Amino acid sequence: MPNKIDAMLQLDNQLCFALYSTSLAMTKLYKPLLDELGLTYPQYLVMLVLWEQDGLMVSELGERLYLDSGTLTPLLKRLEASQLISRIRDVADERRVHISLTATGRKLKTRAAKIPGCILAASQCSIPELVALTQQLQTLRQRLVA
Repeated sequence: MPNKIDAMLQLDNQLCFALYSTSLAMTKLYKPLLDELGLTYPQYLVMLVLWEQDGLMVSELGERLYLDSGTLTPLLKRLEASQLISRIRDVADERRVHISLTATGRKLKTRAAKIPGCILAASQCSIPELVALTQQLQTLRQRLVA
């Protein structure tokens, strides 16, 4: 009979493993959908933010995605090379870089619009279930970051 410590240390009882393995499964699900758009998952996240609010600073984008500039900069350079975004240094402060969608980047939003429906179907969850789960995970993230 396993004791309490053994039960606490079982892989299937770990929240971190449930989140990690679910994230892997989700990323695997997204991959063929994003391949059609020519995007990686992190690039897709950047595009989602910019489709919501174009013209952000790199620092604002980083805050929104919980990424530092060292991680974000190479990602943004690849998106710029793909002509989906432009990076423009602020005239008043060259340390600040504005990120804007190009016409091609804006058009890509139409092609990406099918992705949420594909994810919904694959999850076999109802919309209220996914909304509740998303809210729970956001609450957990806020508590962990605080």
